[in-house]
Amino acid sequence: MCLFFLCIFVKTIFDMINEVRNTVLSVLNKNNYGYISPSDFNLFATNAQMEIFEDYFSNYNKAINMENARMAGSDYAEIEGPIAETMETFLVTKFLSNSAGNFFFAPSVTTTGDTSYYILKMLYHTKTLASGLTTNLLNNGLVDSTATFLSDGLTVGDVVVNENTGDISTITQIVSDTTLILNSNIFVPGQNYIIYSKAAKEAEKVSVGKITSLNNSLLTRPNNIFPVYTLEGNIIKAFPETINAKGKVECVYFRHPLPPKWTFITLANGEPVFDQSQPDYQDFELPEEDNYTLVMKILQYCGISIRETEVAAFAIGQQNQQNQQ
Repeated sequence: MCLFFLCIFVKTIFDMINEVRNTVLSVLNKNNYGYISPSDFNLFATNAQMEIFEDYFSNYNKAINMENARMAGSDYAEIEGPIAETMETFLVTKFLSNSAGNFFFAPSVTTTGDTSYYILKMLYHTKTLASGLTTNLLNNGLVDSTATFLSDGLTVGDVVVNENTGDISTITQIVSDTTLILNSNIFVPGQNYIIYSKAAKEAEKVSVGKITSLNNSLLTRPNNIFPVYTLEGNIIKAFPETINAKGKVECVYFRHPLPPKWTFITLANGEPVFDQSQPDYQDFELPEEDNYTLVMKILQYCGISIRETEVAAFAIGQQNQQNQQ
């Protein structure tokens, strides 16, 4: 019995995109409106997912305004809670790669593995606790026979950087003055390391036009207690300028959802067969309750693509009806 429900749960997680596509094709085929190719479906699915994702932020803002105006309930009638929980599934915290000096690359597929939709805050680790050279090999560990980790005041959670490779880890256990256990394996003997305190200062974002005047005044100049940052294109500039190495800057941001991709491997009677084992397969990252909205939005794109106004009108009407409920 438990295994049966587990199978259903796994299918729901991994096959949402197939269920959405089957529903879309079923609606289109009902009146012989036409056929949407897998490549077109993937394009429409990506746009539909992004529309819904962006709606989370505007809907959250509306929910907060309704609560402040005493137009929303509490407990089970709370509106912003479920929206916030969904938004937070896209919230990540990652260290930024250093470009040069106090310049850091903004989150990107190349540097962090994803792109940022909105930067929530920047955290600076400014206090250096220890540095040195690894002397022995230890899986998921750092060994320096000349270190004094205990007296240096290291604690679990402090940030460890391999200065040769740029890899970053954190301390999970302090074994002795010379040995640390980390949460990942980033060292071999003969590599330089530096350790920053896990305690971080939150930096304030300022405009590019304002930073010059701040730096020119002794009273407002950024420092380790009151740090700031600017965003110029894909470069984040950290101030004070002593914040200039990987491991010092941690970014908390909402990432873009991954583009969904319905994949197939063989054809049966001329129809593509769904195959989620393909390496480029990607399901929707939205919760299951957005299944209906996804179908309606994709149908709107399909109606435009095949020039069938009835399809687009039907989808828009259904979506408006749902929004009014």
